Amino acid sequence: MTDRWAQAEARFRQREAERRYRRDDQAWERSRRGRAAPVAEEPDWDDDPEGGWDPLEDDDTAVIPRYVDDEDDFDDDFDDEPEPEPRPRTRRRAGARTAPPRGGRAAARKAARKQEGGRRKLIWVAAGVLLVLVLGAGVYKLVNRYTPAEDFAGPAGAPVVVQVKNGDTATEIASTMADAGIVASSAAFYEAAVQDEGMNAVQPGYYAIPVHSPAADAVAALVAPGSRVGNVVVSEGRQLHDQHDVNTGARKEGIYTKIAAASCVGAEPEHRCVTYEQLEQAGAGTDLAALGVPEWAVDAVRQVPDRARQLEGLIAAGSLDFDPSGSAQDILRQLVGESARSYESTGLLESGRINGLSPYETLIGASLVEREALPQDMSKVARVIVNRLDIDQPLQFDSTVNYALDKTEVATTDADRGQTTPWNTYAMPGLPATPISSPSIAALEAMEEPEPGTWLYFVTVDKQGTTLFTESYSEHLANIELAMESGILDSGR
Repeated sequence: MTDRWAQAEARFRQREAERRYRRDDQAWERSRRGRAAPVAEEPDWDDDPEGGWDPLEDDDTAVIPRYVDDEDDFDDDFDDEPEPEPRPRTRRRAGARTAPPRGGRAAARKAARKQEGGRRKLIWVAAGVLLVLVLGAGVYKLVNRYTPAEDFAGPAGAPVVVQVKNGDTATEIASTMADAGIVASSAAFYEAAVQDEGMNAVQPGYYAIPVHSPAADAVAALVAPGSRVGNVVVSEGRQLHDQHDVNTGARKEGIYTKIAAASCVGAEPEHRCVTYEQLEQAGAGTDLAALGVPEWAVDAVRQVPDRARQLEGLIAAGSLDFDPSGSAQDILRQLVGESARSYESTGLLESGRINGLSPYETLIGASLVEREALPQDMSKVARVIVNRLDIDQPLQFDSTVNYALDKTEVATTDADRGQTTPWNTYAMPGLPATPISSPSIAALEAMEEPEPGTWLYFVTVDKQGTTLFTESYSEHLANIELAMESGILDSGR
């Protein structure tokens, strides 16, 4: 051990003893004069963030920790000592402790306190900003809560057509109304709508509501009976054109007549409708894509001999919605397109694997089933159609005779059956040129998958709808006699 380290050790031990067991007179004097002398602290090597310091690392002769006091004391103690020459730094082995730099522990603690203070300051600044934002949002909501939504004062203008889609909420309907210029803001409509229980009964569809309406008036117009427009109900077995009963003369409205009535919007003088004549003219057009005719029907529709009947059966039975503000062609395209999707959903496009028919032929057969059978007999009547087509036997359905007549009845006369038309299945084998009505989904499904059987004939024998099926022609003639006795086949002519 060198003299220098022996002297340092002695001073270290003396200073430690004085610090622990008696007052340092010099430090006390400096404290009394207002300047505290730095007091050396015993290093706590266990708290070293660098993992500790090995006192034996740099000098094999060291027998005590190399003590480094605060800078002032260290300088005071060694002012008279020569400055030691720098020693070569040895490579620190893995896991070895590194001695803290001269005066480093106090400086490190001071830096740590400064860094911690900076973090606290940042946290307080961030909290202050967040508090301002929260308070600002609360004030905004509070102000808007008591600020009335923008609304029209009236008077309202001409009606415009808007659509309520399936599944629309009050919020979505309010946005639709605002976008169409019916109300000044969606908020005003929403506030009025949630207070009207009639909103619960609003159905998907099209509605005519005046523009620039006060929100409460717009809601009242929406829920009022008769506000819905562009809704047409097509009954099962309905045809495109009007027909008249041969016995009573009563008119049976066709689909075109019903569409025309459902297309009316507004009151005089702004009242407007698409007419029967406009629909009939549009329905006879040659641009089948513009009419919404599906691809699986295009070729057959092009060959229809009477263009006025080319859309027969392509508008499905049921409740249908259309935009009445469109042209006649637009309306037909919308209805035919929607109907095609409804038909296709039943498996129409794959039904040929079972019945051997094309999708359009299946639709024709379904229209015959609709006009000839009650629901419980539809699948059997479909089988009769398929069986007769397989052997090229004429169908001989009175419904196909009636289709081309202006005046119709259940029974037909010999003269009626003797007329050769593209639809009269007494005068020719095979299917009619088009469907003869709009079939129900039940009739379509029956034609897609007929009930297994060998029947070739059927006849309804009473007014209750009892229908008898047979594959024997002689039995069929006997069944016709039963029908004649019940009067069901009596003609009014």
